[in-house]
Parts: sequence; structure tokens; C-alpha cells
Amino acid sequence: MDLDAFRALEPLCWRAPSAHNTQPWRLRYEPAGIRVGWEPARTLPAGDPTGRDLRLSLGAFVETCLIVAADADLHLTYVADPGDRWVGWLRPAEEPYPTPFRTTDVWERRTHRGRFSAGPDPEALAAVDREARQTGGEVRVVPQADRLGALLRTADQHLYADPAITAELRRWLRLDPTHPNYRIDGLTDRCLALSRPAAVGLRAGLAAYPLLRPLGLPRLLAAADDPLARGGTVLALIAPEGLDQAGQVEFGRILLRCWLTLHTSGLAAHPLSQLIDVAATRTALGSLLKVAPERLVHVTRVGRPTRPAPRSARRIPSDEPA
Repeated sequence: MDLDAFRALEPLCWRAPSAHNTQPWRLRYEPAGIRVGWEPARTLPAGDPTGRDLRLSLGAFVETCLIVAADADLHLTYVADPGDRWVGWLRPAEEPYPTPFRTTDVWERRTHRGRFSAGPDPEALAAVDREARQTGGEVRVVPQADRLGALLRTADQHLYADPAITAELRRWLRLDPTHPNYRIDGLTDRCLALSRPAAVGLRAGLAAYPLLRPLGLPRLLAAADDPLARGGTVLALIAPEGLDQAGQVEFGRILLRCWLTLHTSGLAAHPLSQLIDVAATRTALGSLLKVAPERLVHVTRVGRPTRPAPRSARRIPSDEPA
């Protein structure tokens, strides 16, 4: 196994998506293969207490590694092997990983929080649904999307009202180009589609959070943005029943394939994870879809972007000796 050849491709693998763009992945090169795990400092214990988003992002990272390796004719496979801060291995294989996607798809895919001119057509919807059904899941269009506006505001207000979650969000916000990590990680003002005045206002509001929270700041922040007004179709990714933690990693691979399927159809996605991060809105969404709430693992607004989204920042992978 040519470990040096894969090391050279690592920066491309870091284009995988993660909540708040924390990029929690960790690789350790060993004679038997490459161990895949995560850095606890890059997790979200307040906003993602069950680790669902962490495991989905690890699965997306694994899938990205396999796609990038296959495009370079490196023969790798993934073997699940859960442990303390590790989920599995990338190991040598006899054949390249079978995938229709290329490194250019990984590189060019972007989360888009701006305007969409149209939602996905039936062919694109059928394609992402086929990906999900390979492991017993499915993708559904959320009906009565007009009701989601109230659910989104409820979810956002609940999250902003939690000091620990808000402090965690502040840690990963990069609302000024002078921030030392602006080009490394986190959520920048440009990627959040914030104007300069909006970014300045958000920074000021969050800086005064302890004082303004009792005066209604969570409600004001929740009402400040309406992503549904920017167009698109809301999709829910539904997992099979009884999905365990290892299954969530596998479903993260499905999620990445769904996003790349959308990307290759000229579409982009804007996650609306707050809808399933709050118990009340997750239950309401499950009722709307007539599905058990615990099966909802991802919700996203999907459409055809009116302009290219900015590329999110990525850190440089650090080598860890075997």
C-alpha cells in the first residue's frame, strides 16, 4: 500500500462536509492501513450531544477518501472497526473503489446558503432516493413546506436560548476576515451569505449575549433569517429503523453520495439541521412525514444556485506518525 501517495491526496479528502465546518477527522498511518477517527476538540458536545452529526461527517469523510483514492487508481476499501475515537480503517483492496464520482466533484461541491432559481426535478429526486435506498433509507420531499418557516424559527429560538450551544456556535463563527482561522475552518460570513452589516450585527449581538439573552435576543436572532424565502425544495433523509452508531457512519457515506449526486445535476444543498436538533420540531417534522422522528438524520434545502457559492475554508492536514 502506497501510503505516501495517499498522503499527497489528503488535502482533497478534507473537502468533506462537517457540522459548523469543524473538520473533526483524524488519520493515523499504520502498517496495516490507515485508521480513521476524530479529534474531540473538533466535536460539538453541546449542539450534537448524541454524536449523530459527528458520525455522519466521519462517514462523509470516509466516502470522500475512497472517491479521491479511486480517481488516483489507489485501491482502498473501508472496514468498520469502532473504538475509542476511531471508527474504522482504510485498507488495501484488490480493485479500486467503484464509484461514479471523481475528485473534481469532491473539489467543486459546495454548501450553498444563497438563492435557488428552482428546486430539483423528478429525475434528480429519484437519483438521490436510489442512493438512500441502497441501505434501507429513503429521501422524501417535505410536504407543506410553508409550515417549516414556523418550525425553523422555533428550532432556532430554542438553540439560541441555550447558552452552551450559542457559545459553541460563537467558537466556530468567522464573521470577520481578520479572524485568525478565517481561511482554516468554521463558518465564515461569506459562506453564511451574510452582508457586512448583517455580520457586524450578529457579532455584536452574540458578544452581548449574556446581557441581551433575557431581553429576547434568541427570538430576534431566530426571526432575522428565513432560508425558505431563498427558494428550493426541502428534502429529508430518512434512515432505516434501528440505525446504530456504526450505521450512522455508513449513512454518512450515503449522505455524501446524495450531495454529490445533486452537485453533478447542477444542484446544491443548504442543511437545515436545526429542525432535527430540537426534540419538539423533530417530532413535528416526523408527524408531517408520517415517520418515526428518530429516523430523521438530515434535512436540507436543495435547488439550483443563482450564483456560485464561496468555497468554505479547510485546514491543512497534520501528519501523525505511525
